[in-house]
Amino acid sequence: MDGISFEQDRKLDVIAIGRIGIDFFPNEYNCPLEETKTFTKSVGGSPANIAVATSRYGMKTGFIGRVADDAFGRFAIKYLQEKNINTEGLVVDRCDNKMGLAYVEIVSPKESNIIMYRADAVDLKLTMEDITEDYIKNSKVLVVSGTALAASPSREAVFLAMKLARKHNTKVFFDIDYRPYTWKSEEETGLYYSLAAEKCDVIIGTREEFDMLEKIDLPDNKEDKVSANHWFSYNAKIVIVKHGKDGSIAYLKNGEEKQGEVFPVKPLKTQGAGDSYAGGVISSLIKGKSITEAMKYGAGAAAIVVTNNSCSDAMPTEEEITDFIKNYVKEH
Repeated sequence: MDGISFEQDRKLDVIAIGRIGIDFFPNEYNCPLEETKTFTKSVGGSPANIAVATSRYGMKTGFIGRVADDAFGRFAIKYLQEKNINTEGLVVDRCDNKMGLAYVEIVSPKESNIIMYRADAVDLKLTMEDITEDYIKNSKVLVVSGTALAASPSREAVFLAMKLARKHNTKVFFDIDYRPYTWKSEEETGLYYSLAAEKCDVIIGTREEFDMLEKIDLPDNKEDKVSANHWFSYNAKIVIVKHGKDGSIAYLKNGEEKQGEVFPVKPLKTQGAGDSYAGGVISSLIKGKSITEAMKYGAGAAAIVVTNNSCSDAMPTEEEITDFIKNYVKEH
């Protein structure tokens, strides 16, 4: 394994923490939302999607978060359980807070948008009391998504989870996942992102997300290698910067740089690409693949998901990613 190892005596491979909501994907394509008549619902939210992605890959996966005490909350719990995800860390909120809702609009093959409803979203009501030390210490990996840091009490709950993870050598992966609609200012974002990144073993994000992460620490930096070296001075062992169609670059603490492959496809929509990529990378590293192979499998997973009309429902198995890559190479 490149630059990172995992405790092997753990009940779970991965625990994701944070945002879980309900996605509505249109059944009619190439038209604006106001003309869309029907939708298909599924569970969404970056960490929930990553949890599904890792479970589909064959990982023993758990989830920490809050869901509403209503039909959408019950749907979310059942959905995760049907995907073989351990829900011991999932809390049902009793204060009438609601699930975040996301309606996807597929206007054309080049344009897809989301309308979000997240006023008093229940996932941001996660508390420190919801975090169980025994649950975290029994996982190889904790996956933190940046949105969970946007407000209290979720923010403090996530920092506690990270602290417990470091205490028990549970590796912490930080998927930056910048969503401007959840934050009050870029300065606030930069502050809490950087405090989280300092505690992480692996950091994954786009160049734009790293710019937001480094708003205070490195406000004028645009260089990936400078970013990587900065986070290596804390706890990071691997820093992955995503560049869309140009692929990804992984920086290792030992000085190595690895270029990730990319599989250009004609997308139906862009949503889910980053979550499927993260799921593929995390699962591959846990399985002992090199960082180069891990990025290849992440890219393969992303290519599959963007050609399907869902995020979580479209997450592929390891075998499906392997077959996709083999067929892609043959055809190109």
